[in-house]
Amino acid sequence: MTEALPDFALARPATVDEVMAALQGAPGAALLAGGTDMMVRIRKGLAAPGTVIDLSGIGELDGIERSEAGLRIGAGVTLDRIEDTAEIARDYPALARAAATVAGPSHRTVATLGGNLCLDTRCVYYNQSHWWRQSHDFCLKYKGDTCHVAPQGNRCRAAFSGDLAPALMVHDAALEIAGPEGRRRVNLSDFYVEDGAAHLALGPQEIVVAVHLPGGGRVSDYRKIRVRQAVDFPLAGVAVARDDSGDGVRLLVAVTGTNSRPLMIEPIELPPGAAADEAVFAALDKRVQKAVSPQRTTLIAPHYRRLSAAALAVRMARELL
Repeated sequence: MTEALPDFALARPATVDEVMAALQGAPGAALLAGGTDMMVRIRKGLAAPGTVIDLSGIGELDGIERSEAGLRIGAGVTLDRIEDTAEIARDYPALARAAATVAGPSHRTVATLGGNLCLDTRCVYYNQSHWWRQSHDFCLKYKGDTCHVAPQGNRCRAAFSGDLAPALMVHDAALEIAGPEGRRRVNLSDFYVEDGAAHLALGPQEIVVAVHLPGGGRVSDYRKIRVRQAVDFPLAGVAVARDDSGDGVRLLVAVTGTNSRPLMIEPIELPPGAAADEAVFAALDKRVQKAVSPQRTTLIAPHYRRLSAAALAVRMARELL
C-alpha cells in the first residue's frame, strides 16, 4: 500500500550557505538529494519533517575535480555518473564497482554519493509500514524503548547498508562537511558510529559537501551478497584494495551490511618479497569473521552473512595478491 505524503514546506537553496541558513531556520528539516531513500522513509512514516530542503540545485555539490592532492567528488554527484567516469574506474575501481551494484539503473540516475553515505540504517522490524510497526510495538529506533533484534540490550542494532562507504574507505577517503562553524574534514571511517539509531557523526545543522580521495590509485574491488542480484541492499558487502606504496604490500578490507556502521578490518601486511600463502588467507578469513557482528536485522541468518563477508574478502584477496 502506498502511503500519502504528509504536508511539508519545501526549500530550494542555490548555495551551501543558503542550506545553512535554511537549516537554522527550520530545525529538524530533512535534506533531499535524489530522494530514493528519504521519500520512502517519509511515505512509511519513518520521517515526518516540517521542511524538506532540496539540494539538487546546488552546483558546488555536483562536480568531479582533479587536483595535485587527488580527486574531489561532490556529494550531489549521481551514482550512474560515478559508475561511468573513466578516471574513477581506473584509479578507484572499487568505487565504480560499488556504484554499479546499487539498486537498479533508474535509481542510480538520481541517487547521489552523499545520500548513499548518509543512508539510514535498516532492520526487518523497522523498515515496515506504520501500521505494522505499531501493531508489533515500536522499536528503539522509532518511538519505542526496545530493540526487537536484541531485546536485552540498550542499543539499536539496525544495520548500515550503503555500498559506497567501504569502497571509499579502502582508498583512504575523507569527507568535507559544512556547518554553522565553517567547514571541516573527517576521515570517512570516523564518520560512522556503532549505533543504529544515531549512526552518523554529523551535527543537526551540518551537511556532507564532498568526498576527497588521495592520488595514487590502488587496485581494488567491491562485491556483495544479496537476496536478489539486482535492486536489493547488501546482506554483506566487501571492498578490498592492494596498497603497494610502502616497503611491502598491505591488503585493506572494509565491510558493510553487517553492523550499524561500515567497518575497516585490521590490514593484512606482507613484507617485501613475501608471497601470499594459505596462512595469509586463513588469517584474513578469521579477522573478518571476528570483526563483523551481524544481527537478526534481515530474514537471512546472521552466521551466513558473517561467513559470506569473510568468503568475499578472501576471494578478492586471492585475485589482487
